[in-house]
Amino acid sequence: MLDLFTIFTKGGIVLWCFRSTNQLFAPSVNALIKSVILQERSGVYDHDGLSLQYKLDNEFELVFVVAFQKILQLSYIDKFLSDVHLEFRDRYKNDLRVDNRNYGEFDFGADFRRILERAEKWGRQQATLPKQMRSYEDSAKSKKTVASMIERKGEEKPATAGASKKSVKIAEKKRNAAEMADEGAAAPNGSESPGDDLIMESRKKFAEKMLGKGAKAKSDKQKSPKSPQQQQQQKSGKQMRVWDLGGNTKDLPNLDRSKDRPEDVKSDFTPNDQIIGSMRGGIQDLDVESDSDEYSEEEEDEDDDGVYEDQRERKQPSGRGGMFSMFKGLVGSKNLTHDDMQPVLDKLRDHLIGKNVASDISQKLCDSVAGKLEGKVLGTFDTIAATVKGTLTEALVQILSPKRRVDILRDCLEAKRAGRPFVMSFCGVNGVGKSTNLAKICFWLIENNLSVLIAACDTFRAGAVEQLRTHMRHLNALHPAEKHGGRSMVQLYEKGYGKDAAGIAMEAIRHANDSKIDVVLIDTAGRMQDNEPLMRALAKLIKVNEPDLVLFVGEALVGNEAVDQLVKFNQALADYSSSDRPHIIDGIVLTKFDTIDDKVGAAISMTYITGQPIVFVGTGQTYTDLKALNAKAVVHALMK
Repeated sequence: MLDLFTIFTKGGIVLWCFRSTNQLFAPSVNALIKSVILQERSGVYDHDGLSLQYKLDNEFELVFVVAFQKILQLSYIDKFLSDVHLEFRDRYKNDLRVDNRNYGEFDFGADFRRILERAEKWGRQQATLPKQMRSYEDSAKSKKTVASMIERKGEEKPATAGASKKSVKIAEKKRNAAEMADEGAAAPNGSESPGDDLIMESRKKFAEKMLGKGAKAKSDKQKSPKSPQQQQQQKSGKQMRVWDLGGNTKDLPNLDRSKDRPEDVKSDFTPNDQIIGSMRGGIQDLDVESDSDEYSEEEEDEDDDGVYEDQRERKQPSGRGGMFSMFKGLVGSKNLTHDDMQPVLDKLRDHLIGKNVASDISQKLCDSVAGKLEGKVLGTFDTIAATVKGTLTEALVQILSPKRRVDILRDCLEAKRAGRPFVMSFCGVNGVGKSTNLAKICFWLIENNLSVLIAACDTFRAGAVEQLRTHMRHLNALHPAEKHGGRSMVQLYEKGYGKDAAGIAMEAIRHANDSKIDVVLIDTAGRMQDNEPLMRALAKLIKVNEPDLVLFVGEALVGNEAVDQLVKFNQALADYSSSDRPHIIDGIVLTKFDTIDDKVGAAISMTYITGQPIVFVGTGQTYTDLKALNAKAVVHALMK
């Protein structure tokens, strides 16, 4: 059932290994180390048809890795990993001490087979057991107190937040009927109740209605015929309103702005570098500011010099709040357990969700921190708060740091030397700012003396081509051809609306290659991640044109939606491409970053899901409002 089980140190020394096949597992294990363990992720990792899981032992710095076929559903893997981990460390704990690094041969084969048989037997037993009902302790009713379940006569029940509108209306109707019944019962015997009056009135109306039908038919015959003017008014019906300055079909040629006219070619924009600014060279790093007080580890740990018992007796609320302030007194030389970290991990997860990190990602980050710290020995004056905070900070910086070199200027120059244009494609959902940030990147490129061709492949949204044409005129006014030897720095390639986007992009790349243009920026239509026809069209555009860089444009305002968007965009690009190695998202452009203050969690969510770097960050409305992500600044704002 299992293909591989290996135990190795964090330094890379393999202590023991089990293999059931002759398959080469080194690439899969190396991919697990690079993509999961070093990035401090958790869960199951799939690579080349294999599913890999791991468990860390932080006390002896060991890694336990199991690999099996992805098609198999093995329910006992987690229990099996824990059992092997405990058995191996308990048996060889004297050989695994820090001071003893001369590892010998570990004869663990018999114990491994025994634990594996026991785990497989447990898995078969669990599969045959019927599904257990939820216990009373797991239900919501067990959380209620006795006082909340006591109903007293005459006391109104509080309305529950989860009640639907329909149930509220039904309850109101029942209450009104009950009130009417009470009023009828309370009326004296000698007087008529309001219900009797209502019945009598209804009978009277019914009788008048029945008598009125015959009288109405006779009166219609005796009515005088309508005048011709009245008949004409009745036939004409409602008249259409005529709006002022509404225009008609004769005005359509003047209102059509899809084609340039002679008066439009003359640009009215005057270059003003002092107002716009300059972006020559690399992009500046992002500075994240927060209104919160800066978290200071020194101030939190300034009272930790006393003994642990004295600090437990003090338990006075400190004037300085913070995410980890409630754990400042937990010190001592001991091994960290999951129970010790559970309170701070719960508080940590809530803090991350409050900073706009997706809830699933927050839980995975907390599990990763717990797995890394469980079993670790704390120093005498190390607090759990400082340890967890430092571990989380390292994990977040590791996630946001690029896993590969991202130098677009260098790549553009390499493509220019190779005699071809460098192609970038932008994709994303509707309204996130693809065209605006494309214009910002275009300005940055022409500031570095690179000519740009914008391919207008958004052939669906009304005004998309005109928006790009306006940006082109602005940018050409800022960088006129006279300053660049008569060469136009920005050109627009468009074929109007309703055309095939993939074909327009192909023609634009061919035109750029013939015209010796350095960079091609492909603007695509916004599409929701669940729209299958549009996602197929995007996969076709990327498959046919093979851009050098595919950038996903996303808002910094989203929380859980960022995970759904990125997962489905990547999945669609992989599923709808006929290639064995489909081209998926290479990087992220994070827009509207100036609107979120210190709630920067979307950056963590997007990077964690794709593993791809955030290449650009949009921070405003002008061409110079484009920054590079500063991982430490973002993590600093996130941890406040």
